[in-house]
Amino acid sequence: MKNLRALTGWGRNNASVAEVRPVPNHEVAAALHDVGTRGALARGLGRCYGDAAQNGGGVVVRLLGAGHEAMLHPEAGTVTVPGGVSIDDLLRVIVPRGWFVPVTAGTRYVTVGGAIASDIHGKNHHVEGSFGNHVVSLDLLLADGSVVTVGPEVQPDLYWATVGGQGLTGIILAATFRLLPIGSSRMVVDTNRIANLDALFAAMDEGDDRYRYSVAWIDLMARGGSLGRSVLTRGDHATVAQLEGRAAADPLTYDPSVIASVPPVIPPQGVLNKLTVAAFNELWFRKAPRERVDELQTIASFFHPLDMLSHWNRLYGVHGLVQYQFVVPFGAEDTMRAVIERISSAGVTSFLAVLKRFGAANPAPLSFPRPGWTLALDVPGAVHRLGPLLHELDRLVLDAGGRHYLAKDGVTTPEMISRGYPRLAEWQAVQHRLDPTGRWQSDLSRRLRLTAPGGTS
Repeated sequence: MKNLRALTGWGRNNASVAEVRPVPNHEVAAALHDVGTRGALARGLGRCYGDAAQNGGGVVVRLLGAGHEAMLHPEAGTVTVPGGVSIDDLLRVIVPRGWFVPVTAGTRYVTVGGAIASDIHGKNHHVEGSFGNHVVSLDLLLADGSVVTVGPEVQPDLYWATVGGQGLTGIILAATFRLLPIGSSRMVVDTNRIANLDALFAAMDEGDDRYRYSVAWIDLMARGGSLGRSVLTRGDHATVAQLEGRAAADPLTYDPSVIASVPPVIPPQGVLNKLTVAAFNELWFRKAPRERVDELQTIASFFHPLDMLSHWNRLYGVHGLVQYQFVVPFGAEDTMRAVIERISSAGVTSFLAVLKRFGAANPAPLSFPRPGWTLALDVPGAVHRLGPLLHELDRLVLDAGGRHYLAKDGVTTPEMISRGYPRLAEWQAVQHRLDPTGRWQSDLSRRLRLTAPGGTS
Protein backbone atom coordinates (compact mmCIF):
# COMPACT_ATOMS: atom_id res chain seq x y z
CA MET A 1 0.00 0.00 0.00
CA LYS A 2 1.27 3.45 -0.89
CA ASN A 3 2.30 5.74 1.95
CA LEU A 4 0.37 8.85 0.91
CA ARG A 5 0.94 11.94 3.01
CA ALA A 6 -0.05 15.59 2.89
CA LEU A 7 3.21 17.56 3.02
CA THR A 8 3.95 21.21 3.63
CA GLY A 9 7.07 23.22 4.24
CA TRP A 10 7.89 24.66 7.64
CA GLY A 11 5.40 27.43 6.88
CA ARG A 12 2.54 24.90 7.16
CA ASN A 13 0.64 26.08 4.10
CA ASN A 14 0.19 25.08 0.43
CA ALA A 15 -0.09 21.39 1.30
CA SER A 16 0.08 18.72 -1.40
CA VAL A 17 -0.21 14.93 -1.25
CA ALA A 18 2.66 12.69 -2.34
CA GLU A 19 3.79 9.12 -1.87
CA VAL A 20 6.59 9.15 0.71
CA ARG A 21 9.26 6.46 0.50
CA PRO A 22 11.81 6.37 3.35
CA VAL A 23 14.83 4.43 2.06
CA PRO A 24 18.52 3.92 2.90
CA ASN A 25 21.10 5.02 0.34
CA HIS A 26 21.68 1.59 -1.19
CA GLU A 27 17.98 1.20 -2.01
CA VAL A 28 17.27 4.58 -3.55
CA ALA A 29 17.71 3.60 -7.19
CA ALA A 30 15.40 0.60 -6.82
CA ALA A 31 12.81 2.72 -5.01
CA LEU A 32 12.55 5.05 -8.02
CA HIS A 33 11.83 2.57 -10.80
CA ASP A 34 8.08 3.35 -10.90
CA VAL A 35 7.69 6.99 -10.01
CA GLY A 36 5.16 7.86 -12.73
CA THR A 37 4.67 11.04 -14.71
CA ARG A 38 4.82 13.37 -11.69
CA GLY A 39 8.38 12.31 -10.99
CA ALA A 40 10.31 12.17 -7.73
CA LEU A 41 12.11 14.43 -5.31
CA ALA A 42 14.35 13.95 -2.29
CA ARG A 43 13.11 15.56 0.94
CA GLY A 44 15.15 16.19 4.05
CA LEU A 45 13.59 17.27 7.34
CA GLY A 46 11.01 19.61 5.83
CA ARG A 47 12.58 22.88 6.98
CA CYS A 48 12.24 24.69 3.64
CA TYR A 49 9.51 27.21 4.40
CA GLY A 50 7.73 26.97 1.06
CA ASP A 51 7.11 24.14 -1.41
CA ALA A 52 10.67 23.31 -2.48
CA ALA A 53 10.51 19.86 -0.79
CA GLN A 54 7.01 18.90 -1.96
CA ASN A 55 5.95 16.94 -5.03
CA GLY A 56 2.17 16.75 -5.19
CA GLY A 57 0.94 13.66 -7.04
CA GLY A 58 4.43 12.22 -7.28
CA VAL A 59 7.01 10.46 -5.11
CA VAL A 60 9.01 11.98 -2.28
CA VAL A 61 12.09 10.07 -1.14
CA ARG A 62 13.28 10.47 2.43
CA LEU A 63 16.89 9.34 2.73
CA LEU A 64 17.71 7.59 5.99
CA GLY A 65 20.97 8.43 7.72
CA ALA A 66 22.50 8.81 11.17
CA GLY A 67 25.39 10.74 12.64
CA HIS A 68 27.39 7.63 13.50
CA GLU A 69 27.79 7.03 9.76
CA ALA A 70 29.97 10.15 9.47
CA MET A 71 33.59 9.43 8.57
CA LEU A 72 35.88 12.09 10.01
CA HIS A 73 39.21 12.73 8.26
CA PRO A 74 41.16 14.79 10.84
CA GLU A 75 44.32 15.11 8.77
CA ALA A 76 42.42 16.65 5.87
CA GLY A 77 39.96 18.52 8.08
CA THR A 78 37.01 16.99 6.23
CA VAL A 79 34.09 14.68 6.90
CA THR A 80 32.15 12.32 4.62
CA VAL A 81 28.48 11.75 5.43
CA PRO A 82 25.37 10.30 3.77
CA GLY A 83 23.10 12.96 2.31
CA GLY A 84 20.31 12.11 4.74
CA VAL A 85 22.32 12.87 7.89
CA SER A 86 21.14 15.97 9.74
CA ILE A 87 23.38 18.80 10.85
CA ASP A 88 22.01 18.14 14.35
CA ASP A 89 23.27 14.55 14.35
CA LEU A 90 26.57 15.56 12.78
CA LEU A 91 27.29 18.27 15.36
CA ARG A 92 26.79 15.76 18.17
CA VAL A 93 29.60 13.71 16.62
CA ILE A 94 32.10 16.38 15.56
CA VAL A 95 31.85 19.15 18.18
CA PRO A 96 33.19 16.94 21.04
CA ARG A 97 36.10 16.10 18.72
CA GLY A 98 36.94 19.76 18.09
CA TRP A 99 35.21 20.46 14.79
CA PHE A 100 32.29 22.55 13.55
CA VAL A 101 30.40 22.71 10.26
CA PRO A 102 31.65 25.41 7.87
CA VAL A 103 28.17 26.92 7.54
CA THR A 104 24.96 26.47 9.49
CA ALA A 105 21.51 27.90 8.93
CA GLY A 106 19.29 29.19 11.73
CA THR A 107 18.21 25.61 12.48
CA ARG A 108 20.33 22.50 12.86
CA TYR A 109 17.42 20.31 11.73
CA VAL A 110 18.42 20.21 8.07
CA THR A 111 20.11 17.38 6.21
CA VAL A 112 23.48 17.65 4.52
CA GLY A 113 21.81 16.96 1.17
CA GLY A 114 19.31 19.72 1.82
CA ALA A 115 22.07 22.10 2.88
CA ILE A 116 23.76 21.61 -0.49
CA ALA A 117 20.58 21.63 -2.58
CA SER A 118 19.56 24.93 -0.95
CA ASP A 119 23.16 26.19 -0.68
CA ILE A 120 22.43 27.37 2.84
CA HIS A 121 24.13 30.44 4.23
CA GLY A 122 24.71 31.59 7.77
CA LYS A 123 26.01 34.43 9.90
CA ASN A 124 29.48 34.00 8.41
CA HIS A 125 28.72 34.47 4.72
CA HIS A 126 30.55 37.80 4.63
CA VAL A 127 33.71 35.86 5.58
CA GLU A 128 33.33 32.26 4.37
CA GLY A 129 30.49 32.09 1.86
CA SER A 130 27.75 29.47 1.65
CA PHE A 131 27.75 25.71 2.15
CA GLY A 132 28.60 24.88 -1.46
CA ASN A 133 31.90 26.73 -1.13
CA HIS A 134 33.16 24.09 1.30
CA VAL A 135 32.16 20.83 -0.42
CA VAL A 136 35.02 18.75 -1.81
CA SER A 137 32.87 16.19 -3.65
CA LEU A 138 29.43 14.59 -3.65
CA ASP A 139 27.85 11.42 -4.99
CA LEU A 140 24.79 12.17 -7.10
CA LEU A 141 22.10 9.76 -8.28
CA LEU A 142 21.09 10.82 -11.79
CA ALA A 143 17.78 10.41 -13.57
CA ASP A 144 19.03 7.38 -15.53
CA GLY A 145 19.91 5.52 -12.32
CA SER A 146 23.67 6.00 -12.53
CA VAL A 147 25.72 7.55 -9.74
CA VAL A 148 28.44 10.10 -10.44
CA THR A 149 30.95 11.80 -8.17
CA VAL A 150 31.22 15.52 -8.85
CA GLY A 151 32.83 18.53 -7.23
CA PRO A 152 34.27 21.96 -7.97
CA GLU A 153 37.14 20.30 -9.86
CA VAL A 154 35.25 17.30 -11.30
CA GLN A 155 32.38 17.98 -13.69
CA PRO A 156 32.03 21.47 -12.20
CA ASP A 157 29.04 22.36 -14.38
CA LEU A 158 27.03 19.52 -12.83
CA TYR A 159 28.36 20.27 -9.37
CA TRP A 160 27.44 23.96 -9.42
CA ALA A 161 24.05 23.18 -10.96
CA THR A 162 23.40 20.89 -7.97
CA VAL A 163 24.48 23.51 -5.43
CA GLY A 164 21.35 25.59 -4.92
CA GLY A 165 19.53 23.47 -7.52
CA GLN A 166 16.71 22.49 -5.13
CA GLY A 167 17.14 18.75 -5.74
CA LEU A 168 16.29 19.02 -9.44
CA THR A 169 19.57 17.63 -10.81
CA GLY A 170 19.46 14.39 -8.80
CA ILE A 171 19.61 12.93 -5.30
CA ILE A 172 22.67 13.68 -3.16
CA LEU A 173 23.65 10.32 -1.68
CA ALA A 174 26.81 11.42 0.15
CA ALA A 175 29.10 14.42 0.46
CA THR A 176 32.61 15.21 1.63
CA PHE A 177 33.17 18.74 2.91
CA ARG A 178 35.65 20.76 4.93
CA LEU A 179 35.16 21.41 8.64
CA LEU A 180 36.20 24.25 10.91
CA PRO A 181 38.54 23.38 13.80
CA ILE A 182 37.36 24.77 17.15
CA GLY A 183 38.85 24.83 20.63
CA SER A 184 35.60 24.84 22.56
CA SER A 185 31.84 24.48 22.25
CA ARG A 186 31.31 28.06 23.43
CA MET A 187 30.97 31.29 21.51
CA VAL A 188 32.36 34.65 22.58
CA VAL A 189 29.75 37.26 21.66
CA ASP A 190 29.45 41.04 21.47
CA THR A 191 25.96 42.59 21.52
CA ASN A 192 24.86 46.14 20.70
CA ARG A 193 21.47 47.79 20.79
CA ILE A 194 21.11 49.95 17.66
CA ALA A 195 18.71 52.91 17.52
CA ASN A 196 17.65 52.84 13.84
CA LEU A 197 18.38 51.47 10.39
CA ASP A 198 20.98 54.06 9.38
CA ALA A 199 22.96 53.38 12.54
CA LEU A 200 22.71 49.64 11.86
CA PHE A 201 24.05 49.94 8.32
CA ALA A 202 26.94 52.02 9.63
CA ALA A 203 27.76 49.63 12.47
CA MET A 204 27.76 46.56 10.23
CA ASP A 205 29.71 48.30 7.48
CA GLU A 206 32.34 49.44 9.93
CA GLY A 207 32.68 46.38 12.15
CA ASP A 208 31.46 43.15 10.57
CA ASP A 209 34.80 42.25 9.03
CA ARG A 210 36.30 41.94 12.53
CA TYR A 211 33.94 39.06 13.33
CA ARG A 212 33.39 35.62 11.82
CA TYR A 213 29.67 35.73 12.61
CA SER A 214 27.27 38.66 12.48
CA VAL A 215 23.49 39.06 12.47
CA ALA A 216 21.00 41.77 13.42
CA TRP A 217 17.46 41.29 14.69
CA ILE A 218 15.21 44.13 13.47
CA ASP A 219 11.97 45.40 14.98
CA LEU A 220 9.82 45.66 11.86
CA MET A 221 6.99 47.30 13.78
CA ALA A 222 9.04 50.35 14.76
CA ARG A 223 8.37 53.58 12.86
CA GLY A 224 9.60 57.13 12.48
CA GLY A 225 13.00 57.83 13.96
CA SER A 226 13.11 54.30 15.38
CA LEU A 227 12.57 52.62 12.01
CA GLY A 228 14.86 49.61 11.84
CA ARG A 229 15.89 49.64 15.49
CA SER A 230 17.89 46.51 16.06
CA VAL A 231 19.93 44.22 18.24
CA LEU A 232 23.28 43.44 16.59
CA THR A 233 25.02 40.25 17.67
CA ARG A 234 28.52 39.30 16.52
CA GLY A 235 31.06 36.76 17.64
CA ASP A 236 33.42 33.84 17.07
CA HIS A 237 34.29 30.49 18.59
CA ALA A 238 35.79 30.85 22.05
CA THR A 239 39.27 29.54 22.78
CA VAL A 240 39.99 27.44 25.85
CA ALA A 241 41.85 30.40 27.33
CA GLN A 242 38.61 32.41 27.31
CA LEU A 243 36.74 29.83 29.40
CA GLU A 244 36.46 29.55 33.16
CA GLY A 245 35.21 27.04 35.72
CA ARG A 246 33.28 24.01 34.48
CA ALA A 247 33.44 25.18 30.88
CA ALA A 248 37.25 25.27 31.00
CA ALA A 249 37.36 21.80 32.57
CA ASP A 250 35.34 20.29 29.71
CA PRO A 251 35.65 22.78 26.83
CA LEU A 252 34.13 20.62 24.09
CA THR A 253 31.03 19.37 25.88
CA TYR A 254 28.01 19.68 23.61
CA ASP A 255 24.47 18.80 24.61
CA PRO A 256 21.85 20.99 22.89
CA SER A 257 18.42 20.64 24.39
CA VAL A 258 14.78 21.41 23.67
CA ILE A 259 13.34 23.30 26.63
CA ALA A 260 9.68 23.33 25.54
CA SER A 261 7.29 22.28 22.79
CA VAL A 262 4.34 24.16 21.34
CA PRO A 263 1.25 21.96 21.77
CA PRO A 264 -0.44 20.61 18.63
CA VAL A 265 -3.72 22.39 19.42
CA ILE A 266 -3.68 26.18 19.77
CA PRO A 267 -6.23 28.83 18.71
CA PRO A 268 -6.86 28.65 14.94
CA GLN A 269 -5.70 32.23 14.49
CA GLY A 270 -2.50 31.48 16.38
CA VAL A 271 -1.05 33.47 19.24
CA LEU A 272 0.94 35.99 17.20
CA ASN A 273 -0.90 39.21 16.42
CA LYS A 274 -0.13 42.92 16.42
CA LEU A 275 -0.45 43.22 20.19
CA THR A 276 1.61 40.17 21.13
CA VAL A 277 4.32 40.82 18.53
CA ALA A 278 4.56 44.51 19.45
CA ALA A 279 4.95 43.54 23.10
CA PHE A 280 7.56 40.89 22.27
CA ASN A 281 9.54 43.27 20.05
CA GLU A 282 9.57 45.98 22.71
CA LEU A 283 10.70 43.51 25.37
CA TRP A 284 13.35 41.97 23.13
CA PHE A 285 14.79 45.37 22.20
CA ARG A 286 14.74 46.76 25.75
CA LYS A 287 16.26 43.68 27.36
CA ALA A 288 19.26 43.79 25.04
CA PRO A 289 22.23 45.68 26.51
CA ARG A 290 23.33 48.91 24.91
CA GLU A 291 26.73 47.28 24.67
CA ARG A 292 28.08 43.98 26.01
CA VAL A 293 31.36 42.37 25.01
CA ASP A 294 32.92 38.94 25.42
CA GLU A 295 29.79 37.17 26.65
CA LEU A 296 30.08 33.40 26.53
CA GLN A 297 27.20 31.55 24.90
CA THR A 298 26.67 27.95 23.83
CA ILE A 299 26.70 26.94 20.19
CA ALA A 300 22.99 26.11 20.38
CA SER A 301 21.93 29.44 21.89
CA PHE A 302 24.02 31.47 19.45
CA PHE A 303 23.23 29.66 16.20
CA HIS A 304 19.94 27.85 16.80
CA PRO A 305 17.87 29.60 19.50
CA LEU A 306 14.50 28.69 17.97
CA ASP A 307 15.41 24.99 18.01
CA MET A 308 15.01 25.14 21.78
CA LEU A 309 11.25 25.53 21.20
CA SER A 310 10.02 22.45 19.39
CA HIS A 311 7.31 22.98 16.74
CA TRP A 312 7.49 26.75 17.13
CA ASN A 313 5.84 27.17 13.73
CA ARG A 314 2.54 26.11 15.35
CA LEU A 315 2.42 29.53 17.02
CA TYR A 316 1.09 30.95 13.75
CA GLY A 317 -2.13 28.94 13.78
CA VAL A 318 -3.92 27.16 10.96
CA HIS A 319 -2.86 29.64 8.27
CA GLY A 320 0.82 29.14 9.00
CA LEU A 321 3.48 31.61 7.96
CA VAL A 322 5.40 32.79 4.94
CA GLN A 323 9.13 33.34 5.24
CA TYR A 324 10.20 36.09 2.86
CA GLN A 325 13.91 36.54 2.17
CA PHE A 326 15.62 38.71 -0.40
CA VAL A 327 18.98 40.31 -1.06
CA VAL A 328 19.77 43.73 -2.55
CA PRO A 329 23.24 44.89 -3.59
CA PHE A 330 25.39 47.18 -1.52
CA GLY A 331 24.46 50.71 -2.51
CA ALA A 332 20.74 49.84 -2.50
CA GLU A 333 20.23 50.73 1.15
CA ASP A 334 17.37 53.04 0.14
CA THR A 335 15.54 50.01 -1.27
CA MET A 336 16.02 48.09 1.98
CA ARG A 337 14.70 51.10 3.85
CA ALA A 338 11.70 51.35 1.51
CA VAL A 339 10.85 47.68 2.03
CA ILE A 340 11.04 48.03 5.82
CA GLU A 341 8.95 51.21 5.71
CA ARG A 342 6.32 49.46 3.61
CA ILE A 343 6.16 46.50 5.98
CA SER A 344 5.98 48.77 9.01
CA SER A 345 3.26 51.01 7.54
CA ALA A 346 1.21 47.97 6.51
CA GLY A 347 1.16 46.81 10.13
CA VAL A 348 2.59 43.41 9.22
CA THR A 349 3.46 41.44 12.33
CA SER A 350 6.86 39.78 12.40
CA PHE A 351 8.87 38.90 15.48
CA LEU A 352 11.52 37.08 13.45
CA ALA A 353 13.32 39.48 11.12
CA VAL A 354 17.07 39.31 10.62
CA LEU A 355 19.51 41.33 8.54
CA LYS A 356 22.91 40.06 7.39
CA ARG A 357 25.69 41.14 5.05
CA PHE A 358 26.59 38.79 2.22
CA GLY A 359 30.07 38.43 0.79
CA ALA A 360 31.08 37.19 -2.64
CA ALA A 361 28.80 34.87 -4.62
CA ASN A 362 29.93 31.39 -5.69
CA PRO A 363 29.68 30.02 -9.27
CA ALA A 364 26.30 28.24 -8.77
CA PRO A 365 23.68 29.73 -11.14
CA LEU A 366 20.83 29.30 -8.62
CA SER A 367 22.75 30.08 -5.44
CA PHE A 368 20.93 32.86 -3.60
CA PRO A 369 23.70 34.87 -1.87
CA ARG A 370 25.41 37.71 -3.67
CA PRO A 371 27.23 40.74 -2.25
CA GLY A 372 24.74 42.92 -0.44
CA TRP A 373 22.18 43.09 2.34
CA THR A 374 19.76 40.24 2.99
CA LEU A 375 16.60 40.49 5.07
CA ALA A 376 14.60 37.44 6.16
CA LEU A 377 11.25 37.85 7.88
CA ASP A 378 8.28 35.75 8.80
CA VAL A 379 4.78 36.92 7.92
CA PRO A 380 1.83 35.13 9.53
CA GLY A 381 -1.26 34.43 7.46
CA ALA A 382 -2.58 32.71 4.36
CA VAL A 383 -0.36 32.95 1.28
CA HIS A 384 -3.08 34.32 -1.00
CA ARG A 385 -3.75 37.21 1.40
CA LEU A 386 -0.10 38.22 1.43
CA GLY A 387 0.40 38.13 -2.33
CA PRO A 388 -0.33 41.78 -3.20
CA LEU A 389 1.97 43.19 -0.52
CA LEU A 390 4.81 40.75 -1.21
CA HIS A 391 4.61 41.25 -4.98
CA GLU A 392 4.91 44.99 -4.36
CA LEU A 393 8.06 44.29 -2.38
CA ASP A 394 9.25 41.93 -5.14
CA ARG A 395 9.27 44.79 -7.61
CA LEU A 396 11.28 47.02 -5.29
CA VAL A 397 13.84 44.26 -4.77
CA LEU A 398 14.20 43.37 -8.44
CA ASP A 399 14.35 46.97 -9.61
CA ALA A 400 17.35 47.36 -7.31
CA GLY A 401 19.09 44.31 -8.81
CA GLY A 402 18.15 41.90 -6.02
CA ARG A 403 16.51 38.49 -5.87
CA HIS A 404 14.64 36.02 -3.63
CA TYR A 405 15.66 32.80 -1.89
CA LEU A 406 14.14 29.76 -3.59
CA ALA A 407 14.40 27.56 -0.50
CA LYS A 408 12.03 29.86 1.37
CA ASP A 409 9.77 31.01 -1.42
CA GLY A 410 6.05 30.32 -1.47
CA VAL A 411 4.68 33.39 -3.23
CA THR A 412 7.06 34.71 -5.89
CA THR A 413 6.21 34.37 -9.60
CA PRO A 414 8.19 32.80 -12.47
CA GLU A 415 8.78 36.23 -13.95
CA MET A 416 10.30 37.48 -10.71
CA ILE A 417 12.65 34.50 -10.50
CA SER A 418 13.83 34.84 -14.10
CA ARG A 419 14.64 38.51 -13.46
CA GLY A 420 16.45 37.78 -10.21
CA TYR A 421 18.48 34.85 -11.54
CA PRO A 422 19.95 35.95 -14.90
CA ARG A 423 21.79 32.60 -15.26
CA LEU A 424 18.60 30.55 -15.02
CA ALA A 425 18.79 29.49 -18.69
CA GLU A 426 22.36 28.25 -18.13
CA TRP A 427 21.18 26.13 -15.20
CA GLN A 428 18.18 24.87 -17.19
CA ALA A 429 20.45 23.66 -20.00
CA VAL A 430 22.48 21.51 -17.59
CA GLN A 431 19.39 20.23 -15.79
CA HIS A 432 17.62 19.31 -19.03
CA ARG A 433 20.70 17.52 -20.36
CA LEU A 434 20.77 15.39 -17.22
CA ASP A 435 17.01 14.87 -16.95
CA PRO A 436 15.37 15.20 -20.38
CA THR A 437 12.19 13.31 -19.35
CA GLY A 438 11.51 15.25 -16.14
CA ARG A 439 12.13 12.57 -13.54
CA TRP A 440 13.03 15.17 -10.89
CA GLN A 441 10.07 17.39 -10.10
CA SER A 442 8.69 19.48 -7.25
CA ASP A 443 5.82 21.81 -6.51
CA LEU A 444 8.36 24.62 -6.60
CA SER A 445 9.71 23.66 -10.02
CA ARG A 446 6.20 23.54 -11.51
CA ARG A 447 5.00 26.74 -9.83
CA LEU A 448 8.03 28.75 -10.91
CA ARG A 449 8.60 26.90 -14.21
CA LEU A 450 12.22 26.30 -13.24
CA THR A 451 12.93 23.39 -15.55
CA ALA A 452 13.34 24.08 -19.25
CA PRO A 453 10.66 23.12 -21.80
CA GLY A 454 10.99 19.58 -23.08
CA GLY A 455 10.63 17.62 -19.82
CA THR A 456 7.32 16.69 -18.25
CA SER A 457 7.54 19.02 -15.26
